Amino acid sequence: MKNKLVATCMLATLAGTASLAVAAGLKVNEQGAKAMAMGNAFTAQADDPSALFYNPAGISFLKGTQVNLGSTTIYVPSTEFHGTAPLSGTAPTGVGSTSIFEKSKEDIFIAPAFYLTHSFEGQPVSIGLAVNAIYPLAKSWDDSSAFRAEIMNIAVKPINFQPTVAYRFDDWNLSVAAGLDVTYAIVTMQKMIYKPDPSVPNTAYELGSMGLDGTATDVGWNAGLKWKALPNLSFGVAYRSEIDLKIKGDANFLATSPAGFNIIGMTTGATSPYSRARASSTVSSTITLPDSLALGVAWQPNDKLTVELDAERTGWSSMKKLEFNYASPQFSNFNNKPNSNPKPLNWEDVWCYKIGGQYSLTKNLDLRAGYMYDKNPIPDSTLGPVLPDSDRHSFSIGQGFHNDMFALDIAYMWTHFVDRTVHNQNMAELSGANGTYKSDVHLFGGSITVKF
Repeated sequence: MKNKLVATCMLATLAGTASLAVAAGLKVNEQGAKAMAMGNAFTAQADDPSALFYNPAGISFLKGTQVNLGSTTIYVPSTEFHGTAPLSGTAPTGVGSTSIFEKSKEDIFIAPAFYLTHSFEGQPVSIGLAVNAIYPLAKSWDDSSAFRAEIMNIAVKPINFQPTVAYRFDDWNLSVAAGLDVTYAIVTMQKMIYKPDPSVPNTAYELGSMGLDGTATDVGWNAGLKWKALPNLSFGVAYRSEIDLKIKGDANFLATSPAGFNIIGMTTGATSPYSRARASSTVSSTITLPDSLALGVAWQPNDKLTVELDAERTGWSSMKKLEFNYASPQFSNFNNKPNSNPKPLNWEDVWCYKIGGQYSLTKNLDLRAGYMYDKNPIPDSTLGPVLPDSDRHSFSIGQGFHNDMFALDIAYMWTHFVDRTVHNQNMAELSGANGTYKSDVHLFGGSITVKF
């Protein structure tokens, strides 16, 4: 039970955003306004400081010192659900069969990014530092929602530090780069704990509320290659490794019923309908964030037009299952129990395809547009209200104004989630649902680059 709550929270951590994420799973790919305006098709161009995220080898071709400061504002309209859920109906009996309409709470999330690059004069070496939020998450359902046994609210606040070194082979117009990914994440989550009576069909008895606060700091690595094969043709390859997030935190359970008292080993002899009892425990888990491989080719058919095509594979199969350890003896009933352990995740590796381009309307003004198709990695059997993911179509536009000293880039993206219908309601574990999820996301990006 508590386990399942923590699991849910951790799950969000590793990937970063329930319906907030705008790449399959939980990853937010929109880490630079210029790239975002072109559907994030930027692996081969990688020609501003946000290359540190998209393809770090690109910083070898940047001149002098450049600083880029920007953010992506993600407006998440309500995710809608039509169907049945384990708590749809009136608990404790007769639940699971009443048709409902649920809406998650609207949210606005701001993901800032900072990039600093420096190329040493007369040397083929460049260095850079990126600070951004690759895996942010925010998702809230009403406290009375039929999904409250799985999630009421969850927030993941990550920050990623990426120091990078790049080397340029001038004779070949080729550069390579490598860097570290140091990820720190703060996780908070809350849900209600219910338990069915196996002897009585369609029952759900409230035990109490569960909350979690946890943190993790772990390290991965990244690498990139950029080759300017011809003056008008570039290729790019970028890889980001898995990161094992070793999460440690505190779990708190507030018993709100006699059954809730019993599950933490407390007597109910002196309880009243208004009694409450609190128990706490440390909790730990390890979750493996996926690796990713991006391939891109950029072509300039003339001096004004640039077109790029990218394909990116994300290894979401690293998300196999979630397991947790509780130190307190009072939480022994939350370990290795059918109603507390989450189901296996069984996520799958997926590909994302991107196409975008820019047209130089004048010497200082560029117009941009792009499209991205992202397959979702979550099978029907494990999809739930924490991350009601689906295949996504993203359309973007933007523009950039630049001169020798600075650049100003803005972008807008609309992401449409294909309606997702599932039939995975499990009354024995009070999880899943039978119905359809609908979501859309609007993103606004802006950045300023200053060149020294």
